[in-house]
Amino acid sequence: MIVVTAATGQLGRLVVEGLLAAVPADQIAVVVRDPGKAADFAERGVHVREADYDRPATLEGAFAAGDRVLLISSPDVGARLDQHKAVVDAAAAAGVALLAYTSLLHADTSPLAVAPEHLATELYIRASGVPFSLLRNGWYTENYVSAALNGAEHGTVAGSAGEGRVAGATRADYAAAAVAVLTGEGHENSVYELSGDTAWSMPEFAAEVSALAGRPVTYQDLPQEEYARVLASAGLPEPVAAMLAAMDADITKGVLADTPGTLSKLIGRPTTPLHETLAPLFPGD
Repeated sequence: MIVVTAATGQLGRLVVEGLLAAVPADQIAVVVRDPGKAADFAERGVHVREADYDRPATLEGAFAAGDRVLLISSPDVGARLDQHKAVVDAAAAAGVALLAYTSLLHADTSPLAVAPEHLATELYIRASGVPFSLLRNGWYTENYVSAALNGAEHGTVAGSAGEGRVAGATRADYAAAAVAVLTGEGHENSVYELSGDTAWSMPEFAAEVSALAGRPVTYQDLPQEEYARVLASAGLPEPVAAMLAAMDADITKGVLADTPGTLSKLIGRPTTPLHETLAPLFPGD
């Protein structure tokens, strides 16, 4: 059985759809907090198992010996290590054949604020003795959808990334990598550094938005503290705004710029270009 946790989230749904195209539905199980949200999967023959990262007891029956499991990282930054540990413990106790985990690009060396929890999870997985595959995902291109729409409306994309480059790929690209690992062979005890084929800078991003929107859009590079204030004034909690501004500044160090081509090799096609991700945002332009 192939088991996907957090299967009703944005990435999880794409993974399940990819699996449904590759294997029979009765060979797939999803682990979700709210089975009602997975009703569409159940109707198609997918096994639905109720469990919650925050309630370890519910995970005890979520996996079985020989399962191939995808642990999709929790969105609860600052609290997710314990959640991940609960899943790893349950998977180890069940004797799963493979535990794949959606980590972060270069989690072992990255200065990004979200890296420590990913690295700690990786180390915990290694120590568990379960065969693993670490899917170190880079940035989702979709992270910049709001910036594109706001930029097209106001004529400016703000940030603190300078000329730093981002080798972004879409959720669908990263989901396809997970499907390849879960359905393929020889992925035990592997580490994949995954990113898009082409890295782009924020000035180039703004130029792409400008071309698609049919109006001038420029990139405004701000000091980190000022950008944090801009994000907070837009409604983000101050700690979140500060973290995002710091990560933007880290981009200037090249932490998200690598283009080794591992992702495209794993999925058997080029990763989705920035233009193809942004174009549907401006259908009438």
